[in-house]
Amino acid sequence: MITLSNIRKSFGDKEILKGIDLTIETGDVAAIIGPSGTGKTTLLRCINGLEKADAGSVTIDGLTYEFHKSPKKRMLPLRRKTAMVFQHYNLFRNKTALENITEGLIVVQKLPKAEATALAKEQLKNVGLEGYEQFYPHQLSGGQQQRVGIARALALKPEVILFDEPTSSLDPELVGEVLAVMRQVASSGITMLVVTHEMQFARRVANRVIFMEEGRIVEQGPPEEIFTDPKEKATKRFLQNILEPFTYQI
Repeated sequence: MITLSNIRKSFGDKEILKGIDLTIETGDVAAIIGPSGTGKTTLLRCINGLEKADAGSVTIDGLTYEFHKSPKKRMLPLRRKTAMVFQHYNLFRNKTALENITEGLIVVQKLPKAEATALAKEQLKNVGLEGYEQFYPHQLSGGQQQRVGIARALALKPEVILFDEPTSSLDPELVGEVLAVMRQVASSGITMLVVTHEMQFARRVANRVIFMEEGRIVEQGPPEEIFTDPKEKATKRFLQNILEPFTYQI
């Protein structure tokens, strides 16, 4: 379970997160939707410790970090319970697909190289990239690079995977292959928190949709409720502007 309490974050005099309270149950696939610039990515980065919130706390699987008074080093055990899949892949350009996955396993988790290699190969197979172990990022399509990023996250065996707009940098014809892998991950039962503009994924795969606007959670609920009978005017306005016919299958 993930519990966020009163998460606040400002950059200079601009308040990005304005007191976020949220609980995500174990096994939930939660899609965070909303206009660009409303704090969705910042929220994920605070959960993962890539950004230090100004106030509030995050609890994952019983381990709590209070941003305003806990020393930064106490964030490390909590960070190890999460893995992040980034919008722009964040792969090491000078390392192969296999090495991009084994790096964290060997350096951070201190696994023996043989064990890390076996685990990395298993996860590459799981995302449909068996045989691509020795390919460098420049030899892979954007969709394949993102699948390496997902394999890297899975190999860490986290409590929760945070996805930051994982398809927004992809050409349209590659979106479906990444969403299909994400759907497979969701079916495994791992907790997922996904910032996305892919309404098809939010509607068909997530069991919970969270709508954010201007640094606040405006509305949340099951996808069938949010997409067919939203209660808040802001949610209705956003969905009217963004929904369009589905053009691919996952």
